[in-house]
Amino acid sequence: MAQKKQKKTPKKNDQHSKNKRKIPITVLISVIVVLALMLLFTMNNCNQNNEPEYYSFTKDGELTFTDSLGNSKITIDLEIADNEYKRQLGLMNRSSMKENQGMLFIFPDEEIQSFWMRNTLISLDMIFVNKNKKIVTIHKNTKILSSQSYSSTEPAMYVIEVDGGFTDRHHIVRGDKIYWMRTTAGS
Repeated sequence: MAQKKQKKTPKKNDQHSKNKRKIPITVLISVIVVLALMLLFTMNNCNQNNEPEYYSFTKDGELTFTDSLGNSKITIDLEIADNEYKRQLGLMNRSSMKENQGMLFIFPDEEIQSFWMRNTLISLDMIFVNKNKKIVTIHKNTKILSSQSYSSTEPAMYVIEVDGGFTDRHHIVRGDKIYWMRTTAGS
């Protein structure tokens, strides 16, 4: 007698095995998505909370604006840019500056100076000053994020950048003078 071959029917365990394979793939995809979102969130928080120190104002000195006779108009706190790196960085990537703050750029030689506003997020007044500390050029309310060149009309050794509109608010004009001093050890 020949035995009948029985048709193999899937067992419940075989179907369960197939379902088991599907679950880990969806779980794996879910885990990858969650990890990617966590990484993105962590990187975003690092950028917001760990802003480099040089983007914050650091008081290096004080500067006083006077009229041509030496009468004081206003004194501000200074951050000093006295080397190539600091002069190149300037006030780029800063979102604000207080009314009583400014940056003093010190150049090794008196010559025509030229600045631009690339990566500068706030409008500035640029004040160009000769070696005798007399203001020779003022550019008011410069255009943010611009490659436009703002140059001195005469040779300058110093440039002061202050908040846009500062020179009008404090009546700073061409021919006025500056006096400044360091309050911290310089570089």
